[in-house]
Amino acid sequence: MFLGEFQHSIDDKGRIIIPAKFREALGTDFIVTRGLDGCLFVYPREEWTLLEQKMKSLPSMAANARAFSRLLFSGASECEWDKQGRVNVPNHLREYAKLDKECTVIGVSSRVEIWDKATWEEYSRQSADSFNEIAEKLVDFDFNF
Repeated sequence: MFLGEFQHSIDDKGRIIIPAKFREALGTDFIVTRGLDGCLFVYPREEWTLLEQKMKSLPSMAANARAFSRLLFSGASECEWDKQGRVNVPNHLREYAKLDKECTVIGVSSRVEIWDKATWEEYSRQSADSFNEIAEKLVDFDFNF
C-alpha cells in the first residue's frame, strides 16, 4: 500500500527521485501514465494488469469508454529505475502534468501519483475545504469511516 506525501524536484532531463519505500513496492519495472486532475499515475506491474483487465470489460461501443482507454493506454510508458533510484518521466507526460521543477509525490493506496507542487497544493486545499461533504457522499457507496 502506498501512503504519504513527499516533496521532490524533477531535473532538466525529466528525472525524479521516488521515495525508497515506494520504489520497493513498485518493483523493477512499472507503468507511468496520465492520471486524473492533472497528475500522473504510477502503477506496479500487477496493479496495471488488474486495471487493464477492468478496461477490457468496458463496452467498446461506448464512446466514453473508448476515449478513456485511448488516453490512458496511449499515454502509458513502461519505466524502470536508474542507478540513483530515479525515474525518467517521458516528455509527453511531463507536459501533461506540467512538471517543471518542484513536484509532490503521493501514495494513494494501490498507486503513486506525481503532481506539480503548486497544482497539488491548490487541489489539496480545495479538496480539504469540502472533505466532510465528500465523506458524506461516500455513504451512498456503503462506505463508513
